[in-house]
Amino acid sequence: MAYFWTKTLHILFVIAWMAAVFYLPRILVNLAEAGDHPAVRERLVLMGRRLYGFGHAMFGIALILGMVLWMHFRIGGGWMHAKLTLVLVLMGYYIVTGRYVKRAAAGGALPSATFFRWFNEAPLLLAIPIIYLVVAKPF
Repeated sequence: MAYFWTKTLHILFVIAWMAAVFYLPRILVNLAEAGDHPAVRERLVLMGRRLYGFGHAMFGIALILGMVLWMHFRIGGGWMHAKLTLVLVLMGYYIVTGRYVKRAAAGGALPSATFFRWFNEAPLLLAIPIIYLVVAKPF
């Protein structure tokens, strides 16, 4: 019973983190398009900071629950190492996204909205193999 509750909560917090991972670059697209509208930029930076903090909290909880599943319930195998490697890459992506938000908050220049639209596709390219590894456990 504890296994299923732990796994359920892990999935819930992963979903919450992924919502932040997918939405934060959209805020950056809007920031890049905001131009010289300080009120709009200020609001978007505030939204970005809050979402970044929320995402970190969700990742932390998902990580703890995942560690419980991995260590206590002996979930693992070669697929788990591959998945964790991709999750670390995704976390790196999220940190880079947060740095763009911090740069915008400091008044720094950002790449173009087109860059962020393409940048926004990276998490999907990582999520697909992560999900496949969890579902199929191919090795």
